[in-house]
Amino acid sequence: MKSLFSRSLRTKKWAIISASFIVFTTATGFTVYESTKETVTMTLDGQERIIKTHAATIEGIFDELDIALRSEDYVFPSENTKVKDNLKVVYKPAKQVQMVKDTEEKAVWSTADTVEEFLKEQEIILTEHDKVTPDLDTAIKKNMNIEVNIAFPFKLNNGGTEEEVWTTTSTTVADFLLQQEITLGELDRVMPEKDSVIQKDAVVSIIRVEKVTDVVEEPIHFAVVTKNDSNLSKGTEKVVTPGQEGLKTKEYEVVLENGKEVSRTLLKETQVKEKQDKVVAVGTKVSTQTVSRGSDSVSKEFFVTSTAYTASCNGCSGVTATGLNLHANPGAKVIAVDPSVIPLGTKVYVEGYGYAVAADKGSAIKGNKIDVFFASKADAYRWGHKTVKIKILN
Repeated sequence: MKSLFSRSLRTKKWAIISASFIVFTTATGFTVYESTKETVTMTLDGQERIIKTHAATIEGIFDELDIALRSEDYVFPSENTKVKDNLKVVYKPAKQVQMVKDTEEKAVWSTADTVEEFLKEQEIILTEHDKVTPDLDTAIKKNMNIEVNIAFPFKLNNGGTEEEVWTTTSTTVADFLLQQEITLGELDRVMPEKDSVIQKDAVVSIIRVEKVTDVVEEPIHFAVVTKNDSNLSKGTEKVVTPGQEGLKTKEYEVVLENGKEVSRTLLKETQVKEKQDKVVAVGTKVSTQTVSRGSDSVSKEFFVTSTAYTASCNGCSGVTATGLNLHANPGAKVIAVDPSVIPLGTKVYVEGYGYAVAADKGSAIKGNKIDVFFASKADAYRWGHKTVKIKILN
């Protein structure tokens, strides 16, 4: 019995010793394993993390962390860099975003932190007129949408004033007017139509239309009314009632485009003052324009240069300087004279023409020169230009 108990005790002792040895060996091995690891500081998306590793290269570290690298990811130093103690590794996983530039859409992988960095990464240089959504300082997130609209210039003619302005692709005329806070009046027009998409180097014209009222005063011209008067010599006239113009107003609706009149419509016409016609008495009494052959004596005679004229010449009124209407008296014997040589009203006898009265004058009749009257141009041409003797009668 004592021998059996002694063997059992020895067996337990050896079991304890064996277990202790295994624990010691394992602990020693773990301590040795851990103590041989390299310490690496890894920055993951801006957060620092201390990693103990037996990996030979940085790529091995990512394998240990079960991180699958993409070609678009940012890793520094490079993946094949050998691991050493206190190595610092920076890792930025790429995020996929949807970029729409003008009308082109594509998926892009990026490690940029903000929209601004993303645009630099894509080598997109913005001007002050370009538009980006969302804002430049917005943080990049997975599957976010980034819209880039590159501006282009075009001409804006606003009411006749032209300037160069900028807009972006797919902007309609209506969108542009709203963006620029340009308002249209009720009658204003815009070309091209509001729903038209603005093209590069296009011209957008705003025609400013307005309607105004214009009141104009116009005279009413009087007529000349003639009445026969037997008390007046034939060919003479006398004003019985002087003429007086009337006055009327016309109200127009005027349409202006960019300040210039394009149409005028009469709305109403009002008579402000009535006209008064001019009444002229025309003599019908026949007067003799010939000189009696037996009752007058010659006081003087001399030679003159003579020409002939009619009442129908260009610029002629047909009324002599003494008021005789030659149209009404085609048979009258009249000569035009220089009043300083032969006074108007003087009775004369012209060789080849006969008895006449000096009843007219002319700017070309100077000195010893006369112009004899004929009713027809044919007679005047036949007279021509010649020197004749004239007699001054008492």
